[in-house]
Amino acid sequence: MSFNSLKIGKYTIEKPIVQGGMGVGISWDQLAGNVSKEGGLGVISAVGTGYYKNKEYSKKLVSDRPLSEANFYSKEGFEAIIKNAREICGDKPLAANILYAINDYGRVVRDACEAGIDIIITGAGLPTNMPEFTEGYPDVALVPIVSSAKALKIICKRWQKRYDRLPDAVVVEGPKSGGHQGFTYEQCKLEENQLENIVGPVVEEAASWGDIPVIAAGGVWDKSDIEDMMSRGARGVQMGTRFIGTYECDAHANLKKVLLDAKKEDIQLMSSPVGYPAQGVVTNLTHLVEKREGPAIKCISNCVAPCNRGEEAKVVGFCIADRLSDAYEGNLETGLFFSGTNGYRLNEIISVQELMQKLMEGE
Repeated sequence: MSFNSLKIGKYTIEKPIVQGGMGVGISWDQLAGNVSKEGGLGVISAVGTGYYKNKEYSKKLVSDRPLSEANFYSKEGFEAIIKNAREICGDKPLAANILYAINDYGRVVRDACEAGIDIIITGAGLPTNMPEFTEGYPDVALVPIVSSAKALKIICKRWQKRYDRLPDAVVVEGPKSGGHQGFTYEQCKLEENQLENIVGPVVEEAASWGDIPVIAAGGVWDKSDIEDMMSRGARGVQMGTRFIGTYECDAHANLKKVLLDAKKEDIQLMSSPVGYPAQGVVTNLTHLVEKREGPAIKCISNCVAPCNRGEEAKVVGFCIADRLSDAYEGNLETGLFFSGTNGYRLNEIISVQELMQKLMEGE
């Protein structure tokens, strides 16, 4: 089976593969730039841009950590990442993933627009006012992430009524994805919420609003998975974890090794200060948190609104900004390592070019 290109707004993605946005520092300029260069859609994560290039963009540092959301979501760092990715992929479509739950969401969306991003993808909440922040940038395509047809319906109704526009595409994400889920612990296990069962209803809902392309995400691993999703009506797929196994992935070598060494049973759902479970690899940090012996929790980055300036972090036992940043810096003792459920299948590091070829043509 050969695949058609994917249309998102005015942009054509030659190969219908969207690389998932992974932060802190897993999908920045090198990974996103090379995925777009190879005909997919490279996606830059807006999380933790204050860490980019040895923190030179952070105005204030406390113990080498960006102070406040203005520095954690550094405009200068974000711009530099986008500029460097552009040098790799030229004028091919390039996207940014900006979580709805972050503090300064509207400002970060505007930063992305000003820096020349083509497509903005947003999950971690229902982005009912997303178009508000892209005013003056009519060419920027908007792609919400949902976990149900009902969520898509709410977004379409609100956008149409308030802004007279609809999403340019929608990502439907099942509970096998890495990082934060759109479901509770219990819902993640239910058969009805598995990706293969939610794609169809979302495709149906998308069609009722016109021709909104659906992109399937969460557990998509190889060409046969892509074919399966396409047969269910998806026009493209989003894949995150598999791209960690590339030379160009911006992640630290230690982070890649954690996934290469992981066994199936090591990848589990865990509590998160964001309020929904997150999927990752059980590591030293997990055991420290279980014993309540984890690193001290001091909210200095003010990264996500649901954490309530560290209150939720204290409940679950770790600061998500600090622990993801530890992983970015390769700290195996206190790093938090997100992965989709298939992460254990990573067994080699290859180039983005080779991975894209495998996905399009088969192993």
